[in-house]
Amino acid sequence: MPSLSNRVQTFTDSVIRRMTRISDEHGAINLSQGFPDFNPPREILDALAKAAHAGPHQYSITFGAENFRQALARKQSRAIGREIDPETEIVVTCGGTEAMMCAMMTICNPGDKVMVFSPFYENYGADAILSGADPIYIPLVPPEYGFDMELVEAGFRQGAKAIIVCNPSNPCGKVFSREELLGIGELALKYDAFVVTDEVYEHMVYAPRRHICMASLPGMFDHTITCNSLSKTYSITGWRLGYLVGPEEVVEGAKKVHDFLTVGAAAPLQEAAVTGLEFPENYYDQLLAVYTKKRQYFLDGLDRIGLKHNVPQGTYFVLIDIQDFLDLPQFKGWTDLEFCEWMIVNIGVAAVPGSSFFKEEVNHLIRLHFAREESTIDEALSRLSKLTELLK
Repeated sequence: MPSLSNRVQTFTDSVIRRMTRISDEHGAINLSQGFPDFNPPREILDALAKAAHAGPHQYSITFGAENFRQALARKQSRAIGREIDPETEIVVTCGGTEAMMCAMMTICNPGDKVMVFSPFYENYGADAILSGADPIYIPLVPPEYGFDMELVEAGFRQGAKAIIVCNPSNPCGKVFSREELLGIGELALKYDAFVVTDEVYEHMVYAPRRHICMASLPGMFDHTITCNSLSKTYSITGWRLGYLVGPEEVVEGAKKVHDFLTVGAAAPLQEAAVTGLEFPENYYDQLLAVYTKKRQYFLDGLDRIGLKHNVPQGTYFVLIDIQDFLDLPQFKGWTDLEFCEWMIVNIGVAAVPGSSFFKEEVNHLIRLHFAREESTIDEALSRLSKLTELLK
C-alpha cells in the first residue's frame, strides 16, 4: 500500500467528537460536544416542514442562496455597523468549521505563520496544518485568561500573516474587551496582517461583558475575516450552516476554495433558516436570558457538590479543575484523557480533556457544557457528585 500524506500523520481525530462516540456507547450524559438537547425555535421547524415539500431541493448558488445571503447581510450589517454586500462580501459554508478552513486556505501559503491563542478550539491546529501554515501560540493566562500584547506584536514581527481570535473563546469562555480588540487591531494594521475571528457564540455573552465584532472597529473591516454559524444561535448544530464575511477580494478567493471543498450548503436548510435570521432583536435577548439562567444553575450546582471551576464570561462551556482527583492513589499518573474515559464508564458523564485545547502541558482541566434542559443538568450533577465523594 502506498504511503499516506505527511499532513494526516500530524494531527489526530477530534477528541471532542471521540468523547461523544464513547459517551453514546455507554449511555452517558454527553456534556462534551457542545450541542443542546432541546429543539430549535418552532418557527424554524415550521419553515423546514414547508421547505421539505415545496423545496428548493436542488443546488442553490454555490456561495449561498440569494435570500439566505440577503438575510445574513442584514443581520451582520447591524453587528458590524456597516452595510454588507450579500453578493461580494459573504460566502455561505457548511458550518463555521468550513468557514474557518476557507479563511485559512484563502490567506495562507505553505510556511506562513498564524497566531493562535491557547487554549483554542481544537480545529484551529488542524486548519493550520491543512493550509500549510505554522502556528505561533499566544497563552491566555487564567483565571481571567488575559494575554500579553507584547507577545502578539512579537508574533507579527516574526511575520505572522494572521491571528485567530475566538470571541467568546472556546473552551475558556473569555470575552475579549474592546481595549484588547483595539490593541490586536492596531497591530494587524501596523503589520498589514489579517484577523480571523470565530464568533459563533456572539449571542452568549454574560453581563457586564458584551460582544464586539472585530470588523466593526476603525479600519478593521478590510483586515478582518469574520467566521460564524447559525448552529448555536438557533440550536441547529446538525444543519451545518455557516458563513464567512470579509472584504471583496478575500471573499472572492474564499468562494473558489468553498466551491471545490463542498460545492454548497444544503438548499432546503438555507430556505428554512431565513426565518431565524429574520427574528426580531428580542429573540437574542431571550436567548441570552435562557443561557444566563443555565450558566448560573450549572455553576451553583458545581459549587454545591464541590467541583472547582472557572466562571465563563461567554459561551456555554465550563472548565473543571480535576487536580485533586489526579492526586488520589487510584488515579496517580493518569492523563486527563484517561480520566475522562473513566468518567464516562463509571460516573456516566462525558467531558473533554483540557489537554486537547492547550499548547501548554495542561493535564488538570476538563471541559463540560450546560446547553441542556434543567432536568438533564440535575441528573448530570447528581452523577458528578459521586466524584466528590471520592475526596472524602
